Amino acid sequence: MDTARRGFLLGKKNTLPARRPPWSLVEEEFTRQCTRCGDCIAQCPVRILSIGDGGFPTVSFADAGCTLCGDCARACSSGAIAMADGGRPWPWTATIDARCLAREGVVCRSCSEACETGAIRFKPQPGGVSLPHLDASRCTGCGACLAPCPGGAITLQERPIAEPEVST
Repeated sequence: MDTARRGFLLGKKNTLPARRPPWSLVEEEFTRQCTRCGDCIAQCPVRILSIGDGGFPTVSFADAGCTLCGDCARACSSGAIAMADGGRPWPWTATIDARCLAREGVVCRSCSEACETGAIRFKPQPGGVSLPHLDASRCTGCGACLAPCPGGAITLQERPIAEPEVST
């Protein structure tokens, strides 16, 4: 049974699909292949993985972001987490909403300081506080920007998978 249906039957509202470790297979394949052994959880150096609904590993960015070290994928013997060469670790990217303190005129750059890829930068504004700019093409979805944001303005959103370019 999928997590959304399970949440509905348990009376939970607005149940979102669980966030899986980086490089996990799509949800249906992941839950079919994952043996729930916990090896990925044990190997995570930043402790963002834990046992979730149904005993499957889930990711939480409440305290830290993912370093994308690949230890979880290397520990996964079932193939439910499989690092592909050049493959994106997750299908989401960060978004910054109106709760951003900089957008309220308060100097804050916590998110950009935590972003190792430089996906979040602050652009100077004439006569005002610099505002955040997110370069989605550089965002890995690692979640490092979530915990340090004092306004809770950053979320991770599913991004559409880009269609491959066709050469003519």
